Amino acid sequence: MTKEKTGVVQMMGKPMTLLGPALKEGDSAPEFILLDNTLKPVSLNDSTGKIRLISIVPSLDTEVCAIQTEHFSKAVSRLTDNVVFYTVSMDLPFAQKRWLEENEISNVITLSDFNSADFGLKFGVLLKELRLLTRAVVVVDQDNKIANFQIVPEITDEPNYSEILETISNLN
Repeated sequence: MTKEKTGVVQMMGKPMTLLGPALKEGDSAPEFILLDNTLKPVSLNDSTGKIRLISIVPSLDTEVCAIQTEHFSKAVSRLTDNVVFYTVSMDLPFAQKRWLEENEISNVITLSDFNSADFGLKFGVLLKELRLLTRAVVVVDQDNKIANFQIVPEITDEPNYSEILETISNLN
């Protein structure tokens, strides 16, 4: 039975239900296998030994999701090669690839959870009412431990970028 969490997020003032566990800093990051925009499977373990910035968005084709991805893209370009930047959404891999090309962004690996919502369920970020991922950011350290887990309370708001980037800086 999948755990349901209420009172954590809302969308334009309307309460939403999250499915999955309530992960926190210090927990082991769940293993996942998602498809990149070439339909190649990508797992968390593929980047063990590096810091992972996992930006979770409902859809790249929305304004705030685009802003979030672009903001982290610019920030990551100034960091060391020890950081891998993923953006995870329910968008089809083809739509993710189109979005990257249209926005001329190349330093992010887009991953799609469209097939099974397995990532959303394992990380506790699947919106029950919409079958989309809520807005969140996870920093996973070199040992696959969660160093920061930020679920944005109002889905239409942006995350706290400085907190996330400070976490990454402290891990480097």
